Amino acid sequence: MANTVAGLFLDTAKDAAGHPFLIVPARADRDWHPAGVAYSYGETLAEVERLRDLYAAAGYGHGHRVSILLENRPEFFFHYLALNALGVCIVPVNPDYRHDEIAYVLDHSDAELAVVLPHRVEDVRKAAAERVKPLPIVNAHAMPAELPGPSEPAPGKGAPNLDSECTLLYTSGTTGRPKGCRLSNLYTLNAGKTYCDHGGLMEIRRGRERFYNPLPLFHINHLNIMSTAAMQTANTLVLPERFSPTRWWHEVSTHDVTVIHYLGIVAPMLLNQPPGPADRNHKVRIGIGAGIEPQLHRVFEERFGFPMIEVWGMTETGRITADCHAPRMIGTRAFGRPFPGLEARVVDDNDKDVTVGTPGEFLVRHSEDNPRYGFFSGYLKNDKATEEAWRGGWFHTGDVVKQDASGMIFFVDRKKHIIRRAGENIAAAEIEAVLQAHDAVAQVAVVAAPDELREEEVLACIVTMPGIKGDPALADALFEQCNARLAYFKAPGWVLFLDKLPTTGTQKVQKTQIFAPGEDPRQRAGIIDLRSKKRRR
Repeated sequence: MANTVAGLFLDTAKDAAGHPFLIVPARADRDWHPAGVAYSYGETLAEVERLRDLYAAAGYGHGHRVSILLENRPEFFFHYLALNALGVCIVPVNPDYRHDEIAYVLDHSDAELAVVLPHRVEDVRKAAAERVKPLPIVNAHAMPAELPGPSEPAPGKGAPNLDSECTLLYTSGTTGRPKGCRLSNLYTLNAGKTYCDHGGLMEIRRGRERFYNPLPLFHINHLNIMSTAAMQTANTLVLPERFSPTRWWHEVSTHDVTVIHYLGIVAPMLLNQPPGPADRNHKVRIGIGAGIEPQLHRVFEERFGFPMIEVWGMTETGRITADCHAPRMIGTRAFGRPFPGLEARVVDDNDKDVTVGTPGEFLVRHSEDNPRYGFFSGYLKNDKATEEAWRGGWFHTGDVVKQDASGMIFFVDRKKHIIRRAGENIAAAEIEAVLQAHDAVAQVAVVAAPDELREEEVLACIVTMPGIKGDPALADALFEQCNARLAYFKAPGWVLFLDKLPTTGTQKVQKTQIFAPGEDPRQRAGIIDLRSKKRRR
């Protein structure tokens, strides 16, 4: 049995060389492969081996890290698998990141090289220039015959193995800066296997599935879980660039997709499209995802003709739970039960078990004997945060859930101050730091506002400096400051100017007291709507 992702792919490619692995749908307005493109397992393997030899010749090996900014394109897999074969960990960069965010990831990750799409080379080069340690940048579409080598020998010992780093993914935390989650080959192989083993409505048939996932490849859902499952079962990945409600059914039906992945935003946007033959002119068997609004769950399934299976997972845990066995609990936010390899508890603030049906924090582990088996390997350069998350031998998810007498778990809310917008986890503290830097801002608190399409939207509550008027012009200026420094989705969608913010005796802002219980902050007098300004750049 393979002990690396590249080894898994090699084994599958030998058995299914002619079977399609990657399909890029046609898109006439795209400047790369406008007519679409497909790669079989065998064709992909040939490209992987070519790049593997190129990296090996330059001296890259077990324990090095290479940053890649390759979007949802076939090149992502070519470089990922080539590097994994050598024991090199990839550090995917969110294409929506701006200068400061890119600079942080490149520096914090200790990457030895960055491989970047042509139109982002200059952006990454400018960000890399802020590192004390030089970072070579190469154009992924013009790879030199000889790559610049790493600055230091590979630190890993022996051949790549299950414990070797596979990916380093950055996930938002409450401290403002994203934390680097170290994910091993074991984590990734186990994540894919768990996905395939759920059974029930989530049966994955070998060589017969075509997956369609609009989520980005720098997220575990697409990269570590679903893509690995596809490799384990000789199945096909159809790669959309991103979610588009107008292209969705055309691409799904054209490429005979059988399994789609979704976030909460997908259901309302597809339901808002005019009904037509495309609603049922497809081969989709199941949808797998999280966050569908309960009131839309049955409506969606009845219109489009397949079950939407709610799951739960996070970067640190890898494996997912799923409400995939009859009778499903449609429209309840149920996301499955614990299973062997994922034990769970629901606890109060003192880590004491709560009674059945009582909300509490969701704690998980593999088992008592080996609680961390198959989980993330830790937060890079942050052992304190790692141990805090694992206090008492259980991983603290930060999610508030309820569990019924049958063991079914229901999502309730998030414990931490994280804003979840269209699948992106956004740290409020990161936005607060940018807003606080503006000369007009005395105090700021960033919170989540409800959003019918995107689940949550960023709301900035601002107290201005004395003599400064909080008006639409200032709101625009604050938006532009955030938009220039952060990914577009992090900029405030709403701004509310207040005379003061509630604080504790030590002057810490009490966010839970800004709005009354049950109050919709969007209805507060004077709130300024900036959502129309939030556009992908």
